[in-house]
Amino acid sequence: MKRILIALAVLLAVQVADAQTKTPEAAKKAVESAKAASENPKKAAKVATWTKLAAAYMDAYNAPTGNLFLNTPRIQLEQMMAIKKPLAAEQVEVDGTPYIREDHGDKYLYFDAQGVLRIIDITKPVFEDALAGALAAYVKAAECDVKGSKTKDILAGMELVAAKYFDDGMTRYTFGDYKEAADLIAKAAEASLTEPLAKANETYLYYAGYIYSQAGDYENAKKYLNKCLDIKYYAEGGNLFPALAEVYTRLGDEENSVATLQKGFELYPENANVLVGLINYYLPKEGGEAELLSLIDKAKTAMPDNPSIFRVEGDIYKRLKDYEKAEASYYKSMEVDPNAPDAYIALGGYFIDRGNEYFNEGQETFDQKAYEALMAKYDEMCIASLDPLVKAYQLVQDENFKRDIANTIKSVCFVLRNKDPKYQAMFDEYNGYANN
Repeated sequence: MKRILIALAVLLAVQVADAQTKTPEAAKKAVESAKAASENPKKAAKVATWTKLAAAYMDAYNAPTGNLFLNTPRIQLEQMMAIKKPLAAEQVEVDGTPYIREDHGDKYLYFDAQGVLRIIDITKPVFEDALAGALAAYVKAAECDVKGSKTKDILAGMELVAAKYFDDGMTRYTFGDYKEAADLIAKAAEASLTEPLAKANETYLYYAGYIYSQAGDYENAKKYLNKCLDIKYYAEGGNLFPALAEVYTRLGDEENSVATLQKGFELYPENANVLVGLINYYLPKEGGEAELLSLIDKAKTAMPDNPSIFRVEGDIYKRLKDYEKAEASYYKSMEVDPNAPDAYIALGGYFIDRGNEYFNEGQETFDQKAYEALMAKYDEMCIASLDPLVKAYQLVQDENFKRDIANTIKSVCFVLRNKDPKYQAMFDEYNGYANN
C-alpha cells in the first residue's frame, strides 16, 4: 500500500503545483496586510477581501517551496535558478530508498541516485497554520458572495487547500510518521467536507482511516472508515471491509467486526482478506461451517454468474476436507467462466495439496504396500494438477504471475520425470520459461 500512496502523492503534487515567486518575507507581509484589511468592517463585507487573504495564505504556504517541482533533475533546477548551494548535504535512506538530502535552511530536498528531486520537506513554514487560514478565508468569502459570482473560484481554492493537506500528509507518511500523516490527511478530508465545497472525498477519507489504523489510533480509524461506508466507497476490491473489521477487532468489538466482514463478503466474495477473516472467526466455533456455507449460498443467489463465489466455496470445502464437494465447486467455477484463471489455479493447488497429504502419510508408515499405494496416490494427484495449471498458464497475462505458474508446473514435472518422457519434456519447456 505504501507504494500506491506515495505514487498518488506525487500525482497530486504534479496536479496542484503552481509556480510561486514570492519570498517568505514578502509572503508574510502580504498576509499581514490582507489580514488587516479583513479586520476593517467595511472591507470585511467584500468577497475580494477574503479571496485576497486566502490567496495570500496560499502564497505563504508555497513560499518556502519557491519554483521547485518534484520529479525535476537537479541540474535543471540549477539552470532555472530555483535552487542555491545547500547549507549541508548527506546520504540518507527513506522507506528503504537511498537519497541525498540537502539542507536549504527552511526545507530539506531529497534527490534520488539519478539526481532527481523526489521529496520536498518544509521545515520552517512562513505560518504554521497557513492552510487553515486559507480555508477559513474561503469560507468567509462564500458567506459574503451572496450572488454566487465567485463560487467557482472559491470551490477551486478550497479543493486546493484539501489537496495540499493531503500532499503534506503523504510526505509525513513517506517518513513513517503515521500519526502526523493521518492527522493531515484527516484535515484534507474535513476541508473537502467544509461548506460550501461539502464534498466527501473518498481518497482522503479512506487513507485517513487506514493510516490512523497503522498509527494505532483506532477510534479515528473507525470514524473515517465508517464515513467511507456511509458514502458506499469500499476501496479497491472491497478492501474497506477487512480494514474496518480489523479496527473493530482492535477495539474489542467482535460483533461489528464480524458484521463488517459479512457485508464485505456479500459484496466482494472474492476478497481473500474478507474470506480469511470469516474463516478464522467461524471455523473454530461449533456450527461455524454452516454459517460460512450459508453466506456462500446467499452470494450464489445474488450473483450466480460470479465464478469467484464457487472458487471460494471450493476453498472452504477444501479446508473442511470435504474433497468431493471442493472439486465440484472448482469445476463449477470453471463452467461459469472458462476464461477466468483463478479456479484453474485453485484446482491445481488443490491437487498438489492432496498429493502432499498422501506423501506425508507415506513417510509415516512402515507398511511397504501401504507406502506404495500412498505414493501412487501422490503421483496421481501430481498428474491431475497439470491440466488446470497449464490452462491457468495459458490464460494469465501478467508475466510475473505466469512465471510463478511455470515454476509450479516444472516442480511437478520434476517429480514425474521418470514416469514418462513427456514429463521431462514439460519440465524442460517450463523451466526454460521460468528461467528466461
